[in-house]
Amino acid sequence: MSTAHDNDAGEKPNGNGSDDQGEEMHGLLAEFETPGALIAAARKVKNAGYTEFDCYSPFPVHGIDPAMGIKMTKLPLVVFAGGLTGLFLGTLMQWWMNAYNWPWNVAGKPAWSIPANVPISYETTILLSVLTTFFGMWAANKLPQVWFPFFRLDRFAKVTDDGFFLGVEASDKRFELEQTKQLLVAAGATHIEECYVDARPEARNVPKWIWAAMTITTMLALIPVALVFKARATKSPDPHYHVFSDMDYQPKAKSDQAFAEFADGRANRGELPSTVARGHLKSDDAYYRGLANGEWITGLPSQLEVTPALVDRGQERFNIYCAPCHGYDGAGQGIVPARVASIGGAWPARNLTDPKAGVIQMRNGQLFNTISNGFNSMMGYASQIPVEDRWAIVLYVRALQRSQNAAESELPAGAQVR
Repeated sequence: MSTAHDNDAGEKPNGNGSDDQGEEMHGLLAEFETPGALIAAARKVKNAGYTEFDCYSPFPVHGIDPAMGIKMTKLPLVVFAGGLTGLFLGTLMQWWMNAYNWPWNVAGKPAWSIPANVPISYETTILLSVLTTFFGMWAANKLPQVWFPFFRLDRFAKVTDDGFFLGVEASDKRFELEQTKQLLVAAGATHIEECYVDARPEARNVPKWIWAAMTITTMLALIPVALVFKARATKSPDPHYHVFSDMDYQPKAKSDQAFAEFADGRANRGELPSTVARGHLKSDDAYYRGLANGEWITGLPSQLEVTPALVDRGQERFNIYCAPCHGYDGAGQGIVPARVASIGGAWPARNLTDPKAGVIQMRNGQLFNTISNGFNSMMGYASQIPVEDRWAIVLYVRALQRSQNAAESELPAGAQVR
């Protein structure tokens, strides 16, 4: 075993923890031959009552944590708290935006629904957990630390290759130079070196070129942010820049575009004449078109039976597709006309229950056709609502009309008229 003292002037240390130049002792660095020897030494130093020491190795040494007496890190609890905060903030953000600040009811959907907000809440949970882990690790390990006294020792460079070291800091309450040396020798150290703190200010200061590089990097990193804010505040007729085109320009045949692969040069091939796709013949005029012998039917197609379940289904589909314009009561005062009126416009939506509006006089087949193909500014919903659901909506509209236009003599016994 050998000992050495790293000192710029080469003087020997005096007995009070500093050398002749007045440098303060940082501690002792002991080298060991194997990972097993390092674990045994760490256990011996811990059992001797030392707490301010650390082990250094080129790779993780299994079993070193319990040997050093390191307790379980509190980082998992901190990360859990960060994730919980992200979950709360993400959910609160969506509730405030969608249900409180701008409650815009679209297609009868609820303004606030937990399942619809799960993806964003999940992402904010992950985001806050990752950020808490990253910065929590830095804080727990007292990073960034660009200067460390052991870096002065040439032998310490072996820790990145094949060296196993244990460093005892002089700030430990049990540290005494000779006694600590004897303990490390007894623990199997092959080399012990004293380490002193370099008192020169320039030894601890971050080099100016590093500050310059950090400043330039920060300024360059702000350029994309500035461009984003500029793009949000300005308008341009030019198309966006596509750094990563991804699938924006994938080769494919689009409708109404030229396509040289076919003789007529058209991408849209259209339907083959005199052919019907299997299962799409739709020969039942009453069911699919609301017609019988060229006239609108007055009842329901034979395939359907009036049941409470069918009426409930019609109410559900009506609230999704029809209520935004016609309102839940069918009076034509839905959220879309109300919104258009609030900005000075007009969006006519017919009152479905007023006898003067003409809808009550429509036959069921005509009402079904209107839902399917649209009328005036109303779009057709044949591509969105299945046939049976369209008939269910017809049935529910009749129920609405009946509920608001029934004669008093038709009411059940004991019913109150308001």
